[in-house]
Amino acid sequence: MKNRKKTAEQVLREIRRGKYQDCYLKYQRKSSDEADSQVNSIEYQDEINGQFMAKENLPIADVTLEGFCENGIINERHSGFKEDGEISFSKDGKVQYHIDRPKFLQAAQFLSAGYFKGIVFLCWDRASRNDGDDTVLKKLKRNRVDIRFALATYDNSSAGDLHMDIDGMYARSHSRITSEKVKIAIHRNRKNGLWTHRAPVGYLNPGTMEHKPIDPERGPIIKELFELYATGTYSLSDLARIANDKGLTIPPLRTPRTKEQMLAQEEIRLPKKTKPIRTNYVSHILRNPFYTGRVLDPERNWIMSNCHDPLVDDETFARVQELLGKRTVSIHYEKLINHPLRGKVRCTSCNRVYTPYTKKGILYFYSRCVPGCTNPVKSYSLTQITDEIRKRIEGLQFSDEELSAIEAQIGTEIALLEKRRDGEIRSFEGRKKQLREELAFLRSNKLSLIKSGAYSAEEIVEQQKELERKYDDLLEKETISERAMRDMMKDVTTLSELLKGVVGYYDFADPYKKEEIIQIIFSELYLSENGLEYKVQKGFEPFADRISAMGSPMSWLSEHLHGREQMRLSIAALRSLIEA
Repeated sequence: MKNRKKTAEQVLREIRRGKYQDCYLKYQRKSSDEADSQVNSIEYQDEINGQFMAKENLPIADVTLEGFCENGIINERHSGFKEDGEISFSKDGKVQYHIDRPKFLQAAQFLSAGYFKGIVFLCWDRASRNDGDDTVLKKLKRNRVDIRFALATYDNSSAGDLHMDIDGMYARSHSRITSEKVKIAIHRNRKNGLWTHRAPVGYLNPGTMEHKPIDPERGPIIKELFELYATGTYSLSDLARIANDKGLTIPPLRTPRTKEQMLAQEEIRLPKKTKPIRTNYVSHILRNPFYTGRVLDPERNWIMSNCHDPLVDDETFARVQELLGKRTVSIHYEKLINHPLRGKVRCTSCNRVYTPYTKKGILYFYSRCVPGCTNPVKSYSLTQITDEIRKRIEGLQFSDEELSAIEAQIGTEIALLEKRRDGEIRSFEGRKKQLREELAFLRSNKLSLIKSGAYSAEEIVEQQKELERKYDDLLEKETISERAMRDMMKDVTTLSELLKGVVGYYDFADPYKKEEIIQIIFSELYLSENGLEYKVQKGFEPFADRISAMGSPMSWLSEHLHGREQMRLSIAALRSLIEA
């Protein structure tokens, strides 16, 4: 009788009960930037680490936990150099930072808790290439976690510690040098008129920066799209339809891996997929100067290319840019009927627009979704849509009880804020004075600083910009005051009352008046089998963020304080509509 496969909960229970406390984990990491380095391949590390553990009689933990390890072996494909720069400090003196490698983090937690005796790496740079992770490893080692390296031995002495520090320094230095070389190469190639990225649709990518040939299939279609739009009689939607009719697709690309695929033991190579051309992608194509035979230089200026030929002449491109600044209405329909909500509602899955049509006197909206779209519902009546929107408007309102609870909590938090305010203002004033003095010194001594060689002209400009940015940040922090919070809360209450009033107006409004209300409140509307999804206009964002409002009102107000002007414009728009 075969044993049943253990669940993750059962495996974790065994780990916590100490079943593997005398066993070791084997960790192998492959960097994404070392695809051609066989020396550090997962297979090579597995072989050398296995030989080392057998020689040293280190028992490997016979444990398999999905997303972490298989038979005690951890395979991770992630950079060991990148690290999150954010840190936080607790009141009891603890410093926290984010470890960017999920499997390494899990291993460190298990080892710190004593669930495993130790862990084996090939060498130091397979374990870490940044200061933060170095610190974690050294703390684990000091806490008697047996950390071994197949290709290195560190004595438990000052000499061993020095050896470890040197290896860590070289590992970090290697990554920095590699990063520098890549940046220098990119800068040099851009300066020489080469394209350092994938070429856009219409060109081929043979694997070299020196040559980006025109795609014989897609290139002529791209050229035709520019020429058609330059006539001024085709809209972006027309061009998207024409492109799809001609079979134009985005070149095959691999879809991003899911979290589960990234954590898999074996490397998963996803197949490349093509996508149809959509309206927003057509706009992106028409705005791209690459098609005129230009590339970006290191200063982000478009210069003539030395790696590809133009598909579009400068005159046509300039005409297209001029027309893109205007709203082009298609003349390729016999009659464009002015239905409410035309072009306002899209499919949640494929982003296609729901187009209005009339059947038996009833207005419906239909989406001709892309092949493979997962949204099964292609048609909605206008009544269904407007009823769904009414529910969403009601859902944005705060009840009287909610507003009272928020105001009470904010009152308490503002009282605490006022106690800290005096000290903060003195601190702000002192820092502002210091920054003003530094800026004044820099502005009045530019010439002497450049002549003395202390700064170059470019460094002077950068230093001035940095000081000005810090000064602006301080001014912005000062605006988040107790008075601003109270005024913001008044605006929230006013707009909530207006939303209650507008629902009654909405019930009796004709479809075109309903559309006016919808445009004031919502920026995007999407339909699926689950109903209506939406994004609100800037002034209504605090109302869409209800969970944060009820959980931490002060943080919620602070986050949305920058949108007060849009909120007041929304208040004026709704008042004007209701009064009219």
